[in-house]
Amino acid sequence: MENPPQAVIFVFMEAEDFLKSRLEERRLNDSFRALRIIEGMVDLCSNDYLGIVKNHLIRDTPGLKSGSTGSRLLAGNYPLIEELEREVAIFHKAEAALIFNSGYDANLGLLASVPQKGDTIIYDKLSHASLRDGIRLSFAQSYSFAHNDMEDLGKKLDLASGNIFVVTESVFSMDGDLAPLNEISQLCTGKNAKLIVDEAHATGVMGHRGEGLVQELKLENACFARIHTFGKALGAHGAVVLGSQTLRDFLINFARPLIYTTALPEVTVAAVRQAYTLFPIMMKERQDLLKLIMAFNDATIRFERIPSSTPVQAVLVPGNSNVRELANNLQNRKLDVRPIVYPTVPKNSERLRIVLHSYNTEGELNELLGALS
Repeated sequence: MENPPQAVIFVFMEAEDFLKSRLEERRLNDSFRALRIIEGMVDLCSNDYLGIVKNHLIRDTPGLKSGSTGSRLLAGNYPLIEELEREVAIFHKAEAALIFNSGYDANLGLLASVPQKGDTIIYDKLSHASLRDGIRLSFAQSYSFAHNDMEDLGKKLDLASGNIFVVTESVFSMDGDLAPLNEISQLCTGKNAKLIVDEAHATGVMGHRGEGLVQELKLENACFARIHTFGKALGAHGAVVLGSQTLRDFLINFARPLIYTTALPEVTVAAVRQAYTLFPIMMKERQDLLKLIMAFNDATIRFERIPSSTPVQAVLVPGNSNVRELANNLQNRKLDVRPIVYPTVPKNSERLRIVLHSYNTEGELNELLGALS
């Protein structure tokens, strides 16, 4: 095939000027993103909290299909995925479970389909982008409430009408702090609101068996829906929405990310099933992780921190350029710490998102703390 004429190339270039201008804005404010491969560094970045991925704890299962060949409503449903849903529902003390291809798909499917026109969604201002995108696709009205602020949540509940949904994360992905789920649950009960909790960063970590913060607090019956993801501490891929059988049936009928996408293959579902035999008994790993978290919190560094009792530790370094420079300095010391810049987080709350793991050593932590002191 002959190369296209030069004039055609120029037309294509001019047609993409609107893209280039937006990218240039990102470069000018030092928020341009690029994919990178980093090897040979101390992992202080990934969500592999218990080391299931690092230590290759999930084994290949021979004989399983690499593709599901269709959506779950067509050719993509099979016994193994339904068996896993029943097992996960039992483990998390839910009536029913429905597996999605990712946490993003689960949040999008749940929030875009369940709340209807005339309903109200009230969500924590720092809720994950996938939750907010699902809310944006819903026909319900929505309000945010100030992060973990129960007074503000109460005020927003007073404005609500129709079916009321309150949405939060249990462990916040960028700050690492916990939602006050007991207080939120009480407010929901008082206003007859339905509580939805994203447990993505609590799964495998919170609770004696890694069952999540909701179950640790014995609030499973207070939740309308819970979302657990498999791609973080569990070392696999996908997510599950937990709730009633009625909710499961509704999502099968109305959640577009489930209806219109090819289902997870058997090999992935088998990996998730293995993870559910592993993480509940990884008590030592959770204890080792807790020791590192406590040591990090007890140390003195020269930067402000957001208090966190979880593996996610946010060190505030305001300004995109400033936090990128500090992250580069740490990476030059073979410490894989990533900067979180505006617009991912609000301006002037840019930070290092430091993630601790059960396999990080005391020496590695001391190296990090020395660099931040």
